Amino acid sequence: MKKKKLLDVVRDKIRFKHYSMSTEKTYLFWIKQYIFFHDKKHPADLDKNDIEHFLTYLATKRKVAPTTQNQAFSALLFLYREILGIDISEWNIQALRAHERHHIPVVLTKEEVRLILNNLDGIYKLIVSLMYGCGLRMSEALNLRIKDIDFGFDKVYVWDSKSLKDRTVPLPIKLKQQLLAQIETVTQLHEKDTNDGYGTVFLPFALEKKYPKAKFETKWQYLFPMRNLSKDPRSGDTRRHHVLPKTLSRNITAGTLKSKTNKRVTSHTFRHSYATHLLQSGVDIRTIQELLGHKSVETTMIYTHVVKEMNRRDVKSPLDF
Repeated sequence: MKKKKLLDVVRDKIRFKHYSMSTEKTYLFWIKQYIFFHDKKHPADLDKNDIEHFLTYLATKRKVAPTTQNQAFSALLFLYREILGIDISEWNIQALRAHERHHIPVVLTKEEVRLILNNLDGIYKLIVSLMYGCGLRMSEALNLRIKDIDFGFDKVYVWDSKSLKDRTVPLPIKLKQQLLAQIETVTQLHEKDTNDGYGTVFLPFALEKKYPKAKFETKWQYLFPMRNLSKDPRSGDTRRHHVLPKTLSRNITAGTLKSKTNKRVTSHTFRHSYATHLLQSGVDIRTIQELLGHKSVETTMIYTHVVKEMNRRDVKSPLDF
């Protein structure tokens, strides 16, 4: 029997542990970069110094961000611990760390948010409206299922978010009718897919095992599905996935340009704006922390600095004296 290549073994292990597709791509990319950096030597033949050399190269030559360097290190930790059976966390890796920069988040005024939303169309306008109205990350908005909108209690359920802590946020009343119409559209689309011999939706492995029929149910369908069916790269099943992040980002950029808003606007800008506008309206920082799903209030405190900077209207430029 032909021996599997190292990267194939890594891929199988990642899928066995049910890691996300994005984590799989990231880990495989950095492990491959590490191997090529050391002239295709097998990682088992490399040691602490080789890992430090690679991570230092990323910081000094490639000038990657701290988060990128951390991603690379996490990939190597996985490779050595899960595949090679070596715990390199005991090696006390002393690579030169990438310099961490603390940026003040870009925040839109309420009028700028309105202008951008007015220059978005269809499903993309609804997604961004929900992101701003609920303070959702892009991934949280795109991964919403029909069942996650509670019209009875006017709540949006956010499951297994980045902080690994489920939470609820208030449903914007202004979006209720639009969301009801969107659910009706998805329901009809799901019926058509089912009649055409498709109709399943991706579920995390544990849920698919526990509830084998759930992938056929309407309530589990994505709230914001793609226009076309696509092939699942892992299972090979033809399904309707949610709107792709790059497609949403492209529409946000186009809407920002049309609105003539001269700020760097990304999907996360609407989350920043949500938190800042809540703080300006008098909502306390602890409540905002819970709504955003931050593990630490220190992360949320950045918005107090933003508001403080905005409120410095009594300080004038010397040019205006």
